[in-house]
Amino acid sequence: MSESSRPVLDADALAARLRADPHAAFADVRTAAQGGQVAAQLLLAQMYMEGKGVARDAEAALLWYATAANNGDAMAMNMLGRCHELGMGTAVDFALAAVWYRRAADADLDWGMYNHANLLATGRGVAQDRRQALALYARAAHLGHAKSMNLLARHLEDGLETARDPQAALDWYRRSAEAGDFRGQANYASILLQEGRLDEALQWLRLALAHGSPAFMAHIVPELAASPHPQVRELVAHLAG
Repeated sequence: MSESSRPVLDADALAARLRADPHAAFADVRTAAQGGQVAAQLLLAQMYMEGKGVARDAEAALLWYATAANNGDAMAMNMLGRCHELGMGTAVDFALAAVWYRRAADADLDWGMYNHANLLATGRGVAQDRRQALALYARAAHLGHAKSMNLLARHLEDGLETARDPQAALDWYRRSAEAGDFRGQANYASILLQEGRLDEALQWLRLALAHGSPAFMAHIVPELAASPHPQVRELVAHLAG
């Protein structure tokens, strides 16, 4: 196929096609990916991973993530790391996950910074380096990454690898909450409760409980059910009912 005859994907038009006919959209994305469009290669990988417009195929997704990553796409690098970390389409390999997360981070992708920091903090696939993990969380937080904002706040609140700074911690928890991270919302609410700002805390807790993961909910619901604040206990009771 000549360069001029390769389909060029318009993001808005493609989104509309995906909603209307995912299978037809898949054919166009695959053709563009095979023709060398890096954005299409990443999208094709995502479609295979999610089973959108095509049968779910983690191994095919891995292949196209690798293709896009080797063509310089930072998000593809991050997702290739994710595949190796979680064993999606391949065996779990933390060391290889760390390589790709680091490359994504070096390309200034906030998700790459966050994921590489997680491996550094826990020593999976790399030598444990909590100070470097904090530096990456901070970089990602300043780029607007909500989960990294929450973890930066936790470090500042507890004095982990840095001096304690409760005011800065509060600020970063607030930013994380406003950016939509449910853990940031819960942590911000916790501090608001300590400050007696009950109505504000309840607003953030409602958001956190509405969007929290199952693991998060299993941890926080019993904790909130034992709260000294009746309104917090009522919120949890309402959720259970």
